[in-house]
Amino acid sequence: MVLLYTSPGCASCRKAKQWLKDNNIEFVEKNIFTTLLNKEEIKYILSRCENGTEDIISVRSKAFMALKKDINDLSLNELVELIQKNPSILKRPILISKQNLVVGYDSDEITTMIPSELRNIISNACTGECPSFELCGNVSKEISVRP
Repeated sequence: MVLLYTSPGCASCRKAKQWLKDNNIEFVEKNIFTTLLNKEEIKYILSRCENGTEDIISVRSKAFMALKKDINDLSLNELVELIQKNPSILKRPILISKQNLVVGYDSDEITTMIPSELRNIISNACTGECPSFELCGNVSKEISVRP
């Protein structure tokens, strides 16, 4: 199961949603403007970021610059409240699964949303006897080298 945080009019969000559908990956979509993100949820998202706020806060966005805040001066609680009141400062889409967090739509990175057990099946399923090996064999090699 994947949590997909989106916003209306976001082309990358539409691409991510379609990719999840095309790959039969179950997801729950949360529009960050119509669904209030609770404090625990925001803290959880922040805790999953490898590079801290840099991963999910768009400091160059008009919305963030209009706030006239220095992100480094904020406590965790202040940051959580800031995100809650101004969800447009979040980069989108945000995809969270049990093992992975992907921010934005990247055609390579999003493949980490495929569960590892399914990646193993894919990598073992396509052999030289397969009529589509030239296509799917290369794809499965790419997927199998990812964590």
